[in-house]
Amino acid sequence: MFTLAVTALTCLCLVLSILFLPSIKIKRFTISTYWIIACLGALVLISLDCIDISEIGSGLTAKNTINPIKILVLFLSMTVQSIFLDEIGVFRYCANVVLSKSGGNQYKLFTYLFVAVSVLTVFTSNDIIILTFTPFICYFSKNARINPIPYLFTEFVAANTWSMGLIIGNPTNVYLASSNGITFIQYLKVMALPTIFGGVSAFVILFLIFRKNFSKPMSAEKDDFHIKDKVLLGIGVGHLSMCTLLLVVSSYIGFEMWHITLIFALSLFASSFVYLKATKKDARILLRCVNRMPWELVPFVISMFIFVLCFDKAGYSQSFGKMIGDSNFILKEGVASFLIANLVNNIPMSVLFSSMLKGLPSANLYEGVYAAIIGSNIGAFFTPIGALAGIMWSGILKKHEVEFKFPSYLKYGALVSIPTLLATLLGLKIVL
Repeated sequence: MFTLAVTALTCLCLVLSILFLPSIKIKRFTISTYWIIACLGALVLISLDCIDISEIGSGLTAKNTINPIKILVLFLSMTVQSIFLDEIGVFRYCANVVLSKSGGNQYKLFTYLFVAVSVLTVFTSNDIIILTFTPFICYFSKNARINPIPYLFTEFVAANTWSMGLIIGNPTNVYLASSNGITFIQYLKVMALPTIFGGVSAFVILFLIFRKNFSKPMSAEKDDFHIKDKVLLGIGVGHLSMCTLLLVVSSYIGFEMWHITLIFALSLFASSFVYLKATKKDARILLRCVNRMPWELVPFVISMFIFVLCFDKAGYSQSFGKMIGDSNFILKEGVASFLIANLVNNIPMSVLFSSMLKGLPSANLYEGVYAAIIGSNIGAFFTPIGALAGIMWSGILKKHEVEFKFPSYLKYGALVSIPTLLATLLGLKIVL
C-alpha cells in the first residue's frame, strides 16, 4: 500500500512542478525540478523498505534488455551526436534554408517547415530538433511580423509524430522497444506505415486549423548563415550516418545497439578533438556538447525504474495490465498510454507500461508495445505535460515572450492529437 501511495503522491508533485515550478534558479544555475521529485519519491520507497538496495542493484546490472543503464547509454550516445551537429550549425542552416526558400508565401513556409522538421527528427532526435528550431521560428516570426503560434505548434507536432519512425527518435521508443527485445529493423518494419499515417494526418489537420493565418503576406530579411568548418561537418554527418546504418544491421552482426551508439559517440569526440588540436582550433565545442546533454534523464529514469521494481514486487503492474483486457488491445493500449503520458509524463508512462506488458502472450505483447510507443509520442502534443520536450519548449516560448496559454495549447492539442492518434493506431492495426 505504501508503494501505491508514494507513487501517486510523486506523480501528483511531478504534474504540479511541471505546471507551476518547472525549474529553480540557484545563483547562475537553473535546475529542473522533475528529476529531483522523482529521486525523492524513490528514496522514500527505499526508506519504507518497499524495496532494498540489493534488488535495485540486480535490476540495474541485469544482462537483459530492460536494463535502464543500457537504454540510457543508447539514447545519450545518439543525443550527443545530434547536439554536435547543432553546435556546428547544421540545424540552424537547415532552419534558415527553410525560412528563406519560402519567400513571402506562408503556405510554402508551413509545408517546408513541416517536411524539414519531420525528416531531421527521423534521423536525429525530436528533443534536439525542437530545442534548435524553436528560437529561429520565434526570431523569424518577429522579423516577418507574423503569428508564430501556427509554426511553433507545427514544429512541435511534426517532431513528436515523426519521432515514431525510428527507434532512436525518442527515449520512450528506445525504452519500450529495447526492453522487449525489439531490434532496429523489426521496429522499422512495423512502425513505418503507422508513422506515415500519423504524419499525413497531422499535416492535413494543422493545415486546416491554421489555413487562415497562412493566407496573410509576410516579409523578412534573409539570413545568409553558412557552416564554417566543413571538416567538422563531415565528421559529424559521417558518424551519424554510419551509426544509423550499423543500427539497422545490428541484429545481423551480433552487436547490441547501445554498444554501437557508444562506440560512435566516443569516436566522434576523439576524431574531433584530434582534428581541432592538430589545426589549433578551439576545442570548447566538445565541452559545450557535454554541457548540453540531458544528464537529468539519468537520475529521472533510474528513479522511475525503482518505482517499477516496487510495483512489480507488490503485484500492481500485472493488475493494471489485466484491467486493459485483451479485446481491441491496440486501441485500448494506445489510448491508455496517450492519457497516462499526460498525467505523469511520457517517460514514467513508458517505464510503467514496459512492466505492465510483461507476461502477456507474444501477439498482445508486441501490439501493446507499439501502441504504447504511439501513445507516448503523440501524447506529447495533447498537453504540455505529455513530454519533457513540451516542458522545455514552453520555457523557450516564455524566454522569447511568446504567449501560448494552457487552454490554447489544450484546444490545438486535442484537435490534432486525437485524430492523429487514431490514424496511427489504424496503421498499426493494418501492419499487425
